[in-house]
Amino acid sequence: MPESIEIRGARVHNLKNIDIDVPLGKLVGVAGVSGSGKSSLALGVLYAEGSRRYLEALSTYTRRRITQAAGADVDDIENVPAALALHQRPGVPNVRSTFGTSTELLNVLRLMFSRLASHRCPNGHMTPPSMSVAAMIPIKCPECGVEFEGPGAESLSFNSDGACPRCSGTGTVRDVDDTKLVPDETKTLEEGAVESWNMFGISWMYRVAGELGVRVDVPFNKLTKKEKQIVYAGEEVQRVVMIPSKNGKLFELNCTYRNAHKAVEEALHRAATEKGLARIEKYLSVQECPDCRGTRLSEQARSSLLCGKNLAEATSMTLDALVEWVQTVPAELSAPLRPMAKSIIAQFMATAKRLLDLGLGYLTLDRPAYTLSTGERQRCGSLPARVPATERPGVLYVLERAEQSELASREC
Repeated sequence: MPESIEIRGARVHNLKNIDIDVPLGKLVGVAGVSGSGKSSLALGVLYAEGSRRYLEALSTYTRRRITQAAGADVDDIENVPAALALHQRPGVPNVRSTFGTSTELLNVLRLMFSRLASHRCPNGHMTPPSMSVAAMIPIKCPECGVEFEGPGAESLSFNSDGACPRCSGTGTVRDVDDTKLVPDETKTLEEGAVESWNMFGISWMYRVAGELGVRVDVPFNKLTKKEKQIVYAGEEVQRVVMIPSKNGKLFELNCTYRNAHKAVEEALHRAATEKGLARIEKYLSVQECPDCRGTRLSEQARSSLLCGKNLAEATSMTLDALVEWVQTVPAELSAPLRPMAKSIIAQFMATAKRLLDLGLGYLTLDRPAYTLSTGERQRCGSLPARVPATERPGVLYVLERAEQSELASREC
């Protein structure tokens, strides 16, 4: 009997021509930093090759009804036994999710800025930190005497009141690029020249354009400037058109015209996930928001200063650096504020320490969650705040660092 699976020249994702022997008949763990190729070895090589060999053993009739598995990109692989399905299922991040929101560290940091920072009055003067926000009483500006409500934690959130109005708290501005809406200008509107109408389920919209005076049976590049203007930016007017059903009968539809630009715009507003955005990405030009410079926060939310830093500057620090800075905050505050500061910081440190133990100190709180690797997202979601890992039974962790083997043995 062979003693190991022999892999030679594995080239899957981050694996660069790797040779390895995986012992058979033993429980084998694969450890390494994020991006080192653990999942590529387990899923892209071992599982992929095992699946391929299993399917090859089935009858031709059966294989025709099953999606064929691609073989692993290796020079040679021997002694692969029957494969079991392996899955990695960390949470799918929302387009608004960041490292800070997914770990809830940002919630505590916003509370810290709300209660302990210097806030700007409506006339532009900075007020010193005080107990006023925590006591829910107005802050009085020492410069101009105006009284104003201090910002609550929600007023500093880019998912709520603190969102930049230009980008709605996403940090990027997505504009529809009209030059991409009709990729093949030799097609007519009848033939589906306007790809955005086809993509979003309103392929019959060309009929409304026809009611507005656009020739639908002429190649798009032969249309007049006025006709193209109607296609790209025509007004939202109502027209009655006849739409054929699947059985060939015509039915009457009273609909509002959505030009090619508007169709993408509406889909963009409805998109709530990265997958949804990916469908319409090819019609967009994407750049950093010029108003908030990618921080997602409004000017007012960025105006509060804690020990010389605003919230955007704090979230752009790595967790390692942020932890060091947070611990210096109480000493910079007046004596009445220090007990509250220490209490809030203790909440922050309880979560931050566990994330540091998992090797995530290099991440910044403003890092978009969709840019994190699978292993990073697993670690972000594996340790809920205030619940020690050793107190949660029945949980299996994918450990990213070999030095955590002691923790792994205790969890098992």
